[in-house]
Amino acid sequence: MSEKVLNNITTDNEYGADQIQILEGLEAVRKRPGMYIGSTSSRGLHHLVYEIVDNAVDEALAGYCDTIDITINPDNSITVIDNGRGIPVGINHKAGIAAVEVVFTILHAGGKFGGGGYKVSGGLHGVGASVVNALSEWLEVEICQDGKVYKQRYEKGHTCYALKETDTCPVDKTGTKVTFKPDPSIFQETTVYDFDILKTRLREMAFLTKGLRIILRDTRVEEEPKAENAAIEKLLNRAFTDAELQKAEALKNADNDSERPAEEKDMLAAEAAEEKETGKKKQKVMEFYYEGGIKEFVSYLNKSKEALYEQVLYFEGTKNNVYVEVAFQHNDSYSESVYSFVNNINTPEGGTHLQGFRNAITKTFNDYARSAKLLKDNEANLSGEDIREGLTAIISVKIEEPQFEGQTKQKLGNSEARSAVDNIVSEQLTYYLELNPNVAKTICEKSILAQRAREAARKARDLTRRKTALEGMSLPGKLADCSDKDPKNCEIYIVEGDSAGGSAKTARARATQAILPLRGKILNVEKARLDKIYANAEIKAMITAFGTGIHEDFDISKLRYHKIIIMTDADVDGAHISTLLLTFLYRFMPQLIKEGHVYLAQPPLYKLEKNKKVWYAYSDEELNNILTEVGRDQNNKIQRYKGLGEMDAEQLWETTMDPERRVLLRVNIDEETESEIDVTFTTLMGDKVEPRREFIEENAKFVKNLDI
Repeated sequence: MSEKVLNNITTDNEYGADQIQILEGLEAVRKRPGMYIGSTSSRGLHHLVYEIVDNAVDEALAGYCDTIDITINPDNSITVIDNGRGIPVGINHKAGIAAVEVVFTILHAGGKFGGGGYKVSGGLHGVGASVVNALSEWLEVEICQDGKVYKQRYEKGHTCYALKETDTCPVDKTGTKVTFKPDPSIFQETTVYDFDILKTRLREMAFLTKGLRIILRDTRVEEEPKAENAAIEKLLNRAFTDAELQKAEALKNADNDSERPAEEKDMLAAEAAEEKETGKKKQKVMEFYYEGGIKEFVSYLNKSKEALYEQVLYFEGTKNNVYVEVAFQHNDSYSESVYSFVNNINTPEGGTHLQGFRNAITKTFNDYARSAKLLKDNEANLSGEDIREGLTAIISVKIEEPQFEGQTKQKLGNSEARSAVDNIVSEQLTYYLELNPNVAKTICEKSILAQRAREAARKARDLTRRKTALEGMSLPGKLADCSDKDPKNCEIYIVEGDSAGGSAKTARARATQAILPLRGKILNVEKARLDKIYANAEIKAMITAFGTGIHEDFDISKLRYHKIIIMTDADVDGAHISTLLLTFLYRFMPQLIKEGHVYLAQPPLYKLEKNKKVWYAYSDEELNNILTEVGRDQNNKIQRYKGLGEMDAEQLWETTMDPERRVLLRVNIDEETESEIDVTFTTLMGDKVEPRREFIEENAKFVKNLDI
């Protein structure tokens, strides 16, 4: 047999029929899991849950299910129970096995195919159940139908036994129970579920499915996380005391609540007693039920903002076999928060349904502003951006055969969705504005102010455009640029203050590392209109340095540095500056984050010197480990870095800037939870104090650095 060598790899020349590998059953999924769930990271792990839940939601959309119960079990397996019709248990004559076995063991099977089972459906369109089974160490399904309970078990996608009848149940009880444990050989990064990640997505599902009750339970018992220092502990003790008083009051109310079942009262009392005795965290339970559907979704997103009018506008209807739901409300912020969904699937890149919505509100509000003489004849029309300033909106459509652009379902392509949303919103919004002139005037006046601010911003925008070699050699702010002009090789450090900037400029690799020092805290863009943002010297310097432009001028192909590294002090002020910078990037240059160009530098917290040897520690735990290794005695010299300015250039290079040794955290946006990210930024950086106080109280125990 002949051979040849390519790049020092020996390969066979023979390529015949027998070299074609046939993967039977679900082996294809196990061989290439990323093709089916995107990745085998934490994101892919949680996606398994969504696929099983999506099947239950399809039953709800069809009108057969009103409750879905999800449990994280102590071994990190997942149980999903719904009260839908139950997966069919009869024999599928084409396959010669029970229909439930077909659903869980054969790709592209299930009621979502052929048009018989569901009008609309989400998830992976029928392959979800089989993919979850393929990527699980084991999976068990139980079905209640016709007064009987049926059960089947699978291991690594293979059937353990034929579907069997195991018990009886009330004749009117129906539904499906699926329990699965992700395979650690597939999910090598982690098999531990994050309650908060699941909570965010399941809350969104409940908002989008009016009248559906979703319950999430975490039965894993673990010790409460300890606060990092005594000061936090003291604050938390006071908060926990208040919480205990509230719990006691709740138990008292439970005792007085005649409608609450006696066994539920007993359970509450038992949980309280166990928690007090063991000091361990009892199971978490969260329940999501929204009768108002996406109207309540908008209210939730606006909870940290000041609404301009009380009512959430809601329009619905069916046109061209497309069911349309739209809800929106303006607030006093300057950013737009619009989210679109198709069959409960998030479409972060929008699509035709979003285009229809934008066309409708732009046309309708301009027509109203003209007819009400809020716009003069010689004034230009309001742009879509003007009208959408401070807008929070949800666009949800249900369509029988959605056509997505690309495998990832990021963007809807159905042309009928555009006209359906446009017609329904235009017609109903016109009628609403005529009946509610005060609301209409409020929205139009805000839009006109936005238009004027945008004109002022347009004049300032040219100042942020990077000069070319022919136009001049001026650099923004105090930027020390790098000599390499290939963006793939270049990185820019955003540092606070001239002191840190001076050390960074001395330490850097001049060919590939640029340094941009900022003076103090930048403008909080969450509270500022666009013209104020353009006028801010620090923000203007960043926009000019990056080269991409901003807002409608943004062009990521012009990015001059493929790594934008935020390097601030390892203290509270440094964290605040990082948050301000991330707020700006998230609101005005989100593509930089989505495409993985934004990083956080991790400077050390401690320097330990002993016997002329030096160690750097990036956390208290790491410092303790080093001290345990080298010994605790009087020869230890420990320095805590409060700021980067305390380091000389050599130390800064060695610990934070050297590509061979540094630690960088890449900033990511999980598009499945983008609405929750929006809420978090608004809560932390907005005007309302009460939501921020609640956030701090909920997350105080997780604080790692606190200067007191």
